[in-house]
Amino acid sequence: MNITGFVFAAGLGTRLYPLTADKPKALVKYKGKTLLDNALDKMKACGVSNVIVNVHHFPDMIMDAVGRHPLAGKIRISDERAYLRDTAGGLKFAEPFWEESDMILCYNVDILSDIDLSKLIDYHVRCQADATLAVRNRQTQRYFLFGGEECVLCGWENIKTREKIVVREMDGSMRLAFSGIHVMNADFAHKIQSVEKSSVTQFYLSGAGEHRIIGYVHDADTWQDVGKFQEFHNFLS
Repeated sequence: MNITGFVFAAGLGTRLYPLTADKPKALVKYKGKTLLDNALDKMKACGVSNVIVNVHHFPDMIMDAVGRHPLAGKIRISDERAYLRDTAGGLKFAEPFWEESDMILCYNVDILSDIDLSKLIDYHVRCQADATLAVRNRQTQRYFLFGGEECVLCGWENIKTREKIVVREMDGSMRLAFSGIHVMNADFAHKIQSVEKSSVTQFYLSGAGEHRIIGYVHDADTWQDVGKFQEFHNFLS
């Protein structure tokens, strides 16, 4: 099975300012290790050796850091310094790097978790899904909606604005928060239409009616989004 990892590291890091005043958020450190090294180490630990890292903000600094990682020879840079393409657009833009793969394992660089990515991949394969999203029971503003014993994606909801999108009618849908970690089959990822700026959330919702997109609940794992300064500061405290 040919799996390519994708670390989303191109963000501006504005929510982490002032830590990102002189560096990209990917190079902010937690316990002496950069967020980038943490994500790459997660890829390495589950046996994924071919990895894509996208760059935009302080791209040369990230490329220098990539060159010092043990996986350096198998990491390719998707250069988005012209403009940010968001998650779905970024995946499509990097398509030449993953088009020979069977699946793509995606990891947001500002996520810290002890999730076992090998178990996520095994679950994805065993359930014969087109895409599997790591999700949790936690408080947030925006939720994916899942239904049935197999935790099938059926919608999305913003509880603050009360916006709700239903893409598949299912009884007893439940709200689960996305963890910024997901795996999708390459033949499904090829269906992303454009390299222009677009979110993988929109892509998943548009495909959920016809494709098997499921949730992988990992409540037993530690997890923290450290993309905001106050949350990162609280996490360090």
